Amino acid sequence: MEESINLLTLINEKYPKLSKGHKLIAAYIVDRYDQAVFMTAAKLGEAVGVSESTVVRFATALGFDGFPEFSDAFTLWYKDKMNSVQKIGAKYGKSSQSDLVNSVLHADIEKIEDTLENLDVNAFEMAVDIILKAKKIYIVGLRTCEPLAEFLHFYLNMIRPDVFMIKTTSASEMFEQMIRIGEEDCIIGISFPRYSMRTLKAMEFARDRNASIISITDSAHSPMNLYSSCNLIARSDMVSIVDSLVAPLSVINALVVALCLRLPNEVNKNLKTLEEVWGNYQIYLNDEINFIDDEPVLNYSLKNEVSDDEDED
Repeated sequence: MEESINLLTLINEKYPKLSKGHKLIAAYIVDRYDQAVFMTAAKLGEAVGVSESTVVRFATALGFDGFPEFSDAFTLWYKDKMNSVQKIGAKYGKSSQSDLVNSVLHADIEKIEDTLENLDVNAFEMAVDIILKAKKIYIVGLRTCEPLAEFLHFYLNMIRPDVFMIKTTSASEMFEQMIRIGEEDCIIGISFPRYSMRTLKAMEFARDRNASIISITDSAHSPMNLYSSCNLIARSDMVSIVDSLVAPLSVINALVVALCLRLPNEVNKNLKTLEEVWGNYQIYLNDEINFIDDEPVLNYSLKNEVSDDEDED
């Protein structure tokens, strides 16, 4: 086993083929690595609710000779991760604030350009069709991906009915919220390294219930793609200790716009209803921007497409 191995990547790759008990251990380590790294096999088993021997077999299932080798690799990975702040200092420590801003923003631009170049257009169109046809939509994105999930939920809820945001701190709560998911429904899973085991479990559950699955993730090799037939890839590298979510957000933005253009009448109707509610209940002050006017942006976009077609004729 190589010393420089990324342990969490290894666990994510092996996860689908692990036994039930081993999956419990894997989920605990990924979600609580900062606690698990200091545990013995006995303590880890106690925390998860499995035997010490199951923990030892888990290490073997990952390809280690035993738990001690696994523990050494885990500790090495953890120390390397904790040194990431020092690595940022080495890279940016002598940069001026303007140089720092310029460097980070250009890195984000590169991620969007790379995403644009490599995004599967057919998968994008499939995702739009799935969302339009699904009876119910479930969205799951945890930890740093939660803002992306919230953003998508907010706008999908304005476009169509029956959109549910899965909020959870445990797998059991997650399954309770998804208990009625079926083959007419869809789940959109959003996860980037380090991949959330709870998100993977939600997608596995949805697949077992024959629901349509859309993944928004960073790579064709992401474990998210094991459960999804529609994969939207958006680059999200670690610039520092913070994930860059610019490219994934742009892909979600494109999804929302595409859906609006497919359902212009329903979107305008929903927006007008909201505008009336905001006015009746004085949600916004009079100087707030009015999102509904005589020439809605949505209609203007559609009108431009029609005009372009007429010009070509």
